[in-house]
Amino acid sequence: MSEQQQTITLGGGCFWCTEAVYVKVRGVLDVESGYSNGQAARPTYEEVCTGRTGCNEVVRLTYDSQNITLWEILEIFFVIHDPTSLNRQGNDAGTQYRSGIYYATPEQKASAEEFIRKAGENKLFSKPIVTEVLPLENYWPAEDYHQDYFENNPDQGYCAFVVGPKVDKFRKTFASRVKD
Repeated sequence: MSEQQQTITLGGGCFWCTEAVYVKVRGVLDVESGYSNGQAARPTYEEVCTGRTGCNEVVRLTYDSQNITLWEILEIFFVIHDPTSLNRQGNDAGTQYRSGIYYATPEQKASAEEFIRKAGENKLFSKPIVTEVLPLENYWPAEDYHQDYFENNPDQGYCAFVVGPKVDKFRKTFASRVKD
């Protein structure tokens, strides 16, 4: 990985939603759905769904810092999910759907904390932000069928009614960031 390639891991509820947005972001080179920051070292989807592993559904982003900044990635993140909802996104409830930023470097930690502080000062949300900012631990890729899930299953009910609107919101709000 070159110096300009960075990785950050984000938990914004169901990883299908978060992945579907970031694969369309100019400057993001790779997106992988997975699990992190729990006790299980190699969890399965079924185990994570029980809520007993402590793992969060996440996406690991590799991005070109010459083409998109971490700040811009976080701006998108805080628009496409609800950072004020503890352990849930919409109808998805449980610790596996918590809002989280899992950093790889001290600089990423500082940027994430500053972003959250400024969002609070500017009252971007009517409720307090509950997004956790922690070092990435116990990352494990999700099963193959979860990768590119929205792209491969656009007509599936959850994709049509939950994922699709999030992708549309991204396209409208960040039109200049959409990949060609």
